[in-house]
Amino acid sequence: MDAELKLDRWGYEVRTCSDACISAINSFYQQVLNYGRKRSVILDAPRNDPKCVLGNILAAHYLSSSASSRALPFIDAAKSCLNHASSYEKTVFDVVLYLIAPDRDDDLAVELHSMLLKDFPKDLVSLKRAQILCFYMGRPDLSLKLVEQVLPFNVNENYIYGMHAFPLLELGRMEDAEEAGKKGYEINNDDPWSQHALCHVYQFGCRFKEAVEFMGNCARSWSSLSSFMLTHNWWHVALCYLEGQAPITKVRDVYDHCILRELERSDSMAAEVYINAVGLLLRVYVRGELDAFGDRLKVLANTLTNQAFWFLEWHLDILILWVLSFTGEFTKAEDLLNGLKSRVSMMSEKKRQLMLRALSLAECLYKYGKGDYEQALEFLGREFDAPNFKVIGASDEQVDVFTEVYISLLLNTGEPTKAIQGIEKQLKQREGVPFLWRLLEKASLMLGRTEEAVSYGKRARELEAAYFT
Repeated sequence: MDAELKLDRWGYEVRTCSDACISAINSFYQQVLNYGRKRSVILDAPRNDPKCVLGNILAAHYLSSSASSRALPFIDAAKSCLNHASSYEKTVFDVVLYLIAPDRDDDLAVELHSMLLKDFPKDLVSLKRAQILCFYMGRPDLSLKLVEQVLPFNVNENYIYGMHAFPLLELGRMEDAEEAGKKGYEINNDDPWSQHALCHVYQFGCRFKEAVEFMGNCARSWSSLSSFMLTHNWWHVALCYLEGQAPITKVRDVYDHCILRELERSDSMAAEVYINAVGLLLRVYVRGELDAFGDRLKVLANTLTNQAFWFLEWHLDILILWVLSFTGEFTKAEDLLNGLKSRVSMMSEKKRQLMLRALSLAECLYKYGKGDYEQALEFLGREFDAPNFKVIGASDEQVDVFTEVYISLLLNTGEPTKAIQGIEKQLKQREGVPFLWRLLEKASLMLGRTEEAVSYGKRARELEAAYFT
């Protein structure tokens, strides 16, 4: 059958002889935007039409992160049919091909997506792809610029407002983020990114009980989510319990039954689970509550010595370094750390300079796990500012734990005055977090400021009684 021009979900032309090919492409769009676990459906597109350029290049992009060699035949197939493709397909092909190039320049990749979206502003999957790139660059400003570029063309479109809300909250515009998140939720109350954005807003505002209740009501829609999105949503719930001083058993129950249980599914992505599991246990440890988790950290360490989980995500690698060093797996930890150093040394000069700060954080967490607090602090620096470390692929909420590590290092190395500066900076944004007042109490006692310490302890107790009692 001769190929003809058909319209995809956005109304853009795709040359294909197969309705099943277009159906697979549209299903893939839905999976991407809904954080579904069946993104492999895109592989059905080239199966149904091996000559479809869009189906082939999207399949190549899907495979590029986990099986780059498998992506090559799809790239070659797309290239061979490029002369007959629509202008939309040719543009997507050029942008995606550059994105998956090993020596890409991230700024140029974002610019290419911006140009694509000027011509094809309803393509929300290309917007999502660009926003993910901005996330790993630590550039919510660029992410916001992209979504605002296409927003007028998608005023009532599903998923757009969750995509609008996230960079807003990353830029500290919480009221605007809440408004956008609520609009996305009104359009589709099963949109996990709008749900996630609203939880971020409630959590940041220390509305912990509201966040837990909201996410509890949303949880019925999470069974089809990817391993990351499912466990990340539960990570937020656990963190709200932890920050709001709920009984530690509630945090442990979320860890056991809602995060680690995901590993029992045959289609789970274990690395995506571990980034949330370890991130939670590090928070628990910093707060001195790890004993309540028994041998769970050791069990994680036994799994994470497996190099199959290494070098997938900088954020996960840094967390694994803490796990391995804390549990005495020093040789394995050093192997991982040396591997990260090797990868940084092979980067372009521009990328290398950016990732050196990630490497310093990795060194810090390795030393922190060993209990070598002086050296850990040296690697982190005494003017630590967590947002500068979002290049590891982490949100403000995720890097916030490293601020807590920083403050604890200052206290453990006898620098309470410097610690107080860091604590007060955090309190300016989130004065409703009891743990911060406890840290302030501890620092004041170290300085002999007994009266102030008593006041801070009282404030902590008031907050601890306010949320989940």
